Amino acid sequence: MFCFQCEQTAKGEGCTKIGVCGKQPEVAVLQDLLMYTVKGLSQVAVAAREKGLSDPAVNKYTCEAIFSTLTNVDFDPDRFVALINQGIQYRDALKGKIDTAAWPDGPATFTPAGDRSGMAAQGEQVGVMADPDLNADIRSLRELLIYGIKGLAAYTDHARILGQEDEAVYAFIQEAMAATLDNSLGVNDLVGLALKCGEVNLRAMELLDAGNTGTYGHPVPTSVPLGPKAGKAILVSGHDLKDLEMILQQTEGKGINVYTHGEMLPTHGYPGLKKYAHFFGHYGTAWQNQVKEFAAFPGAIIMTTNCIQKPKESYSDNIFTTGLVGWPGVQHIADKNFAPAIEKALSMPGFDKDEPGKSVMVGFGRNAVLGVAGQVIEAVKSKAIRHFFLVGGCDGAKPGRDYYTRFVEQVPEDCVVLTLACGKFRFFDKDLGDIGGIPRLLDIGQCNDAYSAIKIAAALAEAFGCGVNDLPLSMILSWYEQKACVILLSLLHLGIRDIRLGPSLPAFISPNVLNVLVENFNIMPIGSPEEDLKAILG
Repeated sequence: MFCFQCEQTAKGEGCTKIGVCGKQPEVAVLQDLLMYTVKGLSQVAVAAREKGLSDPAVNKYTCEAIFSTLTNVDFDPDRFVALINQGIQYRDALKGKIDTAAWPDGPATFTPAGDRSGMAAQGEQVGVMADPDLNADIRSLRELLIYGIKGLAAYTDHARILGQEDEAVYAFIQEAMAATLDNSLGVNDLVGLALKCGEVNLRAMELLDAGNTGTYGHPVPTSVPLGPKAGKAILVSGHDLKDLEMILQQTEGKGINVYTHGEMLPTHGYPGLKKYAHFFGHYGTAWQNQVKEFAAFPGAIIMTTNCIQKPKESYSDNIFTTGLVGWPGVQHIADKNFAPAIEKALSMPGFDKDEPGKSVMVGFGRNAVLGVAGQVIEAVKSKAIRHFFLVGGCDGAKPGRDYYTRFVEQVPEDCVVLTLACGKFRFFDKDLGDIGGIPRLLDIGQCNDAYSAIKIAAALAEAFGCGVNDLPLSMILSWYEQKACVILLSLLHLGIRDIRLGPSLPAFISPNVLNVLVENFNIMPIGSPEEDLKAILG
């Protein structure tokens, strides 16, 4: 195996024996073979689209298959075998509908082995390092594009679940996947495709935003308790609002309190979800702490999307997966009938007493923030607010991530911190006070709510008659997996400069590619909080 798609990759170079995430070598190479399969299917889909044919089932499969290879989504080898076979069926069926005389040797024509071990052997031949003679910069840019596509596919799939689709997004995903096989494309071509991926992702996040807000209303500022209350309990982790809604509907009236974990925290701000009386509070912090936190949770746990880690034996019987998430031996709820999890919750002790604790505020999406834009603009003009910091992104276990805690703690009192995604858990429960009634810590939402952050920045730039890069706004981002990659590409597409990225730079970025990013966007690694604040504020 060889995998370097996440921030925690071994030695900052690549996982070759087992994934730091817990991914076994067999799963890693099966994921490689699945991506190879999707590339071949994409070649056929591009040819079919040129003849006016697009298959919704193929489009759906393309995104689901790619999404399943994201970090911490699916660790079940048998699921990948099924996905590979399904992809070949779609590929060959689509071939039969178009008149193309010949297909190039490779993923458009290969036949998968008849068993799992045979597929794993095939996967070993088509991974990232399959061609040792490939130019390092071309490999770097292809992988940057592929990881961007993975994040894009995830957001596209989330949006589809809520009824929001755009044929142009599917077309780009398949064109870009096919392009990674095109040896005629050079550095400039691949840089252009990577930035195009960022552009298309803005559309995907717009669709997801429309799905979330159109279905559940715009988030409103909401206080969320962090301490549990007595009673039976279900914990919902991941990102999927539709799954959460179905769980709330199916648990209504059963005496079960529903809690969020990880990136589900911002869902408490949606009117269509907070209306449920048994939707109570938030439990725990970011994904990398789940082994300790889940072991102490006295109820059922449901993983809706990434991020899952290897469950401890102590809670292996009360954790469930749904959607694209999978772990061998963990009960999977494919049909969205959450009765097994509900029954498990009812059979468990639940919390034996109320444990009042801190609360945190969520719900500061673009609608809420722009609703007080006049107040914000006046505060900037009067110098009550000196600077805005967007501090967010993915959290992780790697040493050095305490930088983000220390950074926020040292932000001056005349500055406002915007945050999103699970990186917020480094400081989400800190009381930073307010500036003239404007909270100094504003939780914009999940990682995909980067769309809201972009809209807020664009609106402020318009109000001040300047570009986004001229605003008193600095982006201090943390990354871990591929959704963060595509959000970064979206920011670069918009021409955002001076982004500070950490805790380490991606292993898949070659020195020459990094130079391109530095020269064009002045992207830079984080330093120390003291140094960075001094450089930004003077």
